[in-house]
Parts: sequence; structure tokens; C-alpha cells
Amino acid sequence: MAQDPVIRLRDVTKSYGKGDARTPVLRGVSFDVVPGEFLALVGQSGSGKSTLLNIIGGLDLADDGVIEVMGHDYDKTPERELAGLRNGPIGFVFQAFNLLDHLSCLNNVTLSSQFAKTAKSINERGMDALKRVGLADFANRRPSELSGGQKQRVAIARALFGSPRLLLCDEPTGNLDSETGREVIEFFQELNTRDKVTLMIVTHERRVSSVAKRVIAMKDGLIVESIDADHPGGPA
Repeated sequence: MAQDPVIRLRDVTKSYGKGDARTPVLRGVSFDVVPGEFLALVGQSGSGKSTLLNIIGGLDLADDGVIEVMGHDYDKTPERELAGLRNGPIGFVFQAFNLLDHLSCLNNVTLSSQFAKTAKSINERGMDALKRVGLADFANRRPSELSGGQKQRVAIARALFGSPRLLLCDEPTGNLDSETGREVIEFFQELNTRDKVTLMIVTHERRVSSVAKRVIAMKDGLIVESIDADHPGGPA
């Protein structure tokens, strides 16, 4: 039996600017992502891949087209419900880490639930997330005390805090050295195979796209190639 897609996109368009200065970024993007996929979006800077990721995550709005994520039609989903998706079923990991240095690693992880009444259980969940990325001993440290790889692991723990079924990552290894990047990629693979988390990663790095189960290449706001892992080669 065919699985319902986690992500369903049909003719998604997006432009920035107004009038004669209007610049199209997405020109009619359509594809599905099924549960458990590990998908890499590749392409040169300006190809539209990060914009598309932000639209899928509800961080940006499309001009036109169908965006359905986890059964939610974004055109018919209130912002409050979208915010709930972003704090739970959908997790985000960014190249820049986006950690707050005045907070401990644990508080960075639990920030989305910081004002909830059940602080004890929230901290326990935060510690569990830090344990999963091997940083339980760093819970009380500040981000400024960590290496780049450790900061990215805290960012991943923050994404895992809501027990996401879909993880959206924008150049997650872009600021990391080769060895640390390899460790992060291996952790993503483990999340995908062991925990069945669906992964969509925007990247320009071959070391990431080479381990994905499917690679979609974009150029000038269009999909120009889609290759499954069973086929040799593919865009980098």
C-alpha cells in the first residue's frame, strides 16, 4: 500500500521584490517526499533550495501552488497551528546554529517550552536530547565555550527536543571541518535509519548528498534532476 507523502508540493512559485524589480525564485516546483526518506536538495547559490526549505517549514510563504506537510494544507492552516508544527513534528537545523549565548546549552535546547509549568519534565526531555547527541556533560555550558561541531550538536538536540518526524536542515555541515561534518552526517543517517525521521537537507557538499537516498538538483528555481540512491552518480 502506497504511503501518504510527508510533503506534497505542486507548482510552488515564489518571487521577491515588486514591479520591474520582481525576481522569481521558485518557478513551479512539484514533488512528494514519503515517510522515512533522506532527501538532499542541491544546487548553486540562488537556485531556490533554501527558499523552498523555508516554505516547507512554514517560515516563508509561497506566492502560489499547493504545500501540504504531514496532512496540513498550508493554505488552510492557521498560523497558530503552523507554529505548533514547527515546535513539534517539524524540526530545524541551520548552518549558523542560531544558539543564544546568554543561555546554557540545556536552556537553548528547551527554549521553545521555557515558560511551561512542567519545567522538570521539560528539563528531563532536554537532557535526553543532549544525551542523544553525546553532550549531556555540556548541559550547563554556554555556546561560546563549545567548538563548532559541539554547537551544531546542541542545535540538533534542540531540533530533536520536540520529537520531530520531519527534520529540515539548511547547510548543516557548512561551518564544520571535514571530520566533524562526517560525524554530524553519520548522526543524521542514524536518525533516519533507527528513528525513521524523514530528512530533507539543503547542501552544496558532496559528502552530504552522497549519503542521501534521493538527490534533487535545482537550478534557477526549477528541478532539473531527481536521482534515487539506487542509481549511480548524481548531482553534487
